[in-house]
Amino acid sequence: MALKGVAHARLHHFADAEQNIRQAEEFCRKSEDTACGEVFRARGVLSVQQGQPDKARHFFEQTRDFARAHGDQFLEATSLLNLGIGALQEQHYDEAIERTDAAYRIAAALDAGTIATKALGNLGWAYYNLGDAEKSLQLSLEAEKRAVQVGDVIDQLSWITNAGYVYEQSHDFSRAKQSYLKALDLARKTEGREDIYNALRALALVSVQNGELDDARAYSNEAIAIAHGDNNRLDELYPLLVKGMIATQAHDRSMAEQIFREIVGDKHSNPTLIWRAAHGLARLYENENRPDLADSEYRAALATFEAARLSLKHDESKLPFSTNAERIYGDYVQFLVTQQQTMNALSWADYGRARLLSEGLGLASNTPLKADEVEAPNLNPHDISRRVKGVLLFYWLGEKQSYLWAITSSKTSLALLPPGREIDALVRRYRDSLNGPQDVLSSSEAGPALYRALVAPAQALIPRDAKVFVIPDGSLNNLNFETLIVAEPKPHFWIEDVEVVNASSLRVLAASFARENARKQNRPYKLLLIGDSIAPSKEYPELPRAREQMENVARHFPLAQRQVYQGEEATPAAYIESHPEKFSHVHFVAHGTDSRLSPLDSAIVLSKDTVPPGSFKLYARDIVQHPMRADLVTISACYGAGSRAYSGEGLVGLAWAFLRAGAHNVIASLWEVTDASTDQLMGRFYDELDKGASPDAALRTAKLAMLRETAFHNPFYWAPFQFYAGS
Repeated sequence: MALKGVAHARLHHFADAEQNIRQAEEFCRKSEDTACGEVFRARGVLSVQQGQPDKARHFFEQTRDFARAHGDQFLEATSLLNLGIGALQEQHYDEAIERTDAAYRIAAALDAGTIATKALGNLGWAYYNLGDAEKSLQLSLEAEKRAVQVGDVIDQLSWITNAGYVYEQSHDFSRAKQSYLKALDLARKTEGREDIYNALRALALVSVQNGELDDARAYSNEAIAIAHGDNNRLDELYPLLVKGMIATQAHDRSMAEQIFREIVGDKHSNPTLIWRAAHGLARLYENENRPDLADSEYRAALATFEAARLSLKHDESKLPFSTNAERIYGDYVQFLVTQQQTMNALSWADYGRARLLSEGLGLASNTPLKADEVEAPNLNPHDISRRVKGVLLFYWLGEKQSYLWAITSSKTSLALLPPGREIDALVRRYRDSLNGPQDVLSSSEAGPALYRALVAPAQALIPRDAKVFVIPDGSLNNLNFETLIVAEPKPHFWIEDVEVVNASSLRVLAASFARENARKQNRPYKLLLIGDSIAPSKEYPELPRAREQMENVARHFPLAQRQVYQGEEATPAAYIESHPEKFSHVHFVAHGTDSRLSPLDSAIVLSKDTVPPGSFKLYARDIVQHPMRADLVTISACYGAGSRAYSGEGLVGLAWAFLRAGAHNVIASLWEVTDASTDQLMGRFYDELDKGASPDAALRTAKLAMLRETAFHNPFYWAPFQFYAGS
């Protein structure tokens, strides 16, 4: 009876479903059979299909408690899976991932293929909503493959739809539409109304983005009819949003405004619908040349988005979530520039940068932005330039137009740059050329082209040997600006003209120098040195010259002012238990790993711990949990900077983790490094520190020495290490 009730519920035969479930409940009143847990589950499914998430959660929690009391792990897995779905519907994505991952682990242990497949697909959907398209696509395609293997057509069409969303986000509209049409065909064959609705809603959105307004209108109307027939107002609002987009493209501005206002004001709307509708209104008013109204709606959209982001509990959820506001921030910055509010545009651009890093360091409020704020928090870039004694280059890569703000203590200039995709392509080409032995000074076209695009517009403001603070965006986080090639008077690397420091945001940079004096006064000059570890596996062999580098670094600090963990003592636990906050300098000599799909799983590879036994990785997620106040952290390891840049947050990996923990400056590598060249570079670097040079200046001098005097003149050897300014 319970299973029949579920089947009727999914077909939206609600009266039949209610009758079946009541019959099942009658049996359970007479005897609490172990199958009675399925009755709670059936009630939950019916509530979901009727658009009653609170009731559904109550029944699924009852199912979970019943399953645990009766030792029914399969039922526990299904209840956790359904609780995860409920959390998704309520846009509690952290909670959804926790519950769905727990369901997957139980199902995998039981070899329950269908439940495991559903969990993988739902995780893909959760990560999509968090803005992590890359991880979402991987999970969705794997779930679709497994669904085909177990003959689960309903889940197959769901995960095809998920993959379509990712293709659509990457502007591959043709592949997205193919996915949605295949999903709709399967949904019509199974007669699952929810699946038909989901496919129609997706087709409506991709059609309007393709300019196929008649198709978009037809798909939207059918989706609205299904939702209206089920008395599900929330499901009506999504295709209604598409109809607002259709009206905008059809230049029916009155209808578009009416629809967007209706969505913003509807009590059933969720944050995603509200910020997308407000964004639609902002673009509408901007096109109508009504700037005051456009400005107000942009701020309303951002306020709704930021409140949703702050409601997330975990860093790993917040990191990709900002991708969801990429278009809003981009359109707003461009709008402000066109309104000749260039400094206000800079303030808003910086407001969206390094949000999680700033909040963790106490530099930004955890209070959501108010929609009626006229400007982002006050920012005085000229004062920042004066205090840091350098030129600031703030980059913003846009879909149609990119910008560079060049800032000195007395002047700001705004330069228009090529679209982000053009810059991305140049960065990829140049990075590829840097990874080989060729002489890029004579062979690379991308190096000079990047200099012309990114630096030449501001060259008049940058004197020779100036300190230049680069606040990068997007793919520029993976580029070492020191390697850009200046053509005149003869081809040479930009590092020969200036000193380059990387920063996450103007706000973080300002805090960095505001706290510098207090740091120096309150902490002794002391080194924590960890490395030359015992090889934990064949994958991470011992570094041949690690001992030499350890000795080179150690000799720059008196015996009483250094703590060294070497060989079998160089474990993750040794770092944690050393109280990192006591040291002014921290240096690692070890292998490093980066995790693209989960950057906080990036790690420094050390010797095996005894507790917990076998553990040998110091993960980024553990580093951020232990506050520090070091003037400098040096990660003499491969991929210390990370490999993945998040929208607004920048490159996330080991360097980001140490900055988040409170390090003042971090030196970390962008790519794999060689043992011999790193040993020479670090030796020269510490020699310069002994002479009284600042860390950034010392690193530049060491690099220039290698560039001019040794066999390691190719930037492949000296350029992977970058200098990052923290708080």
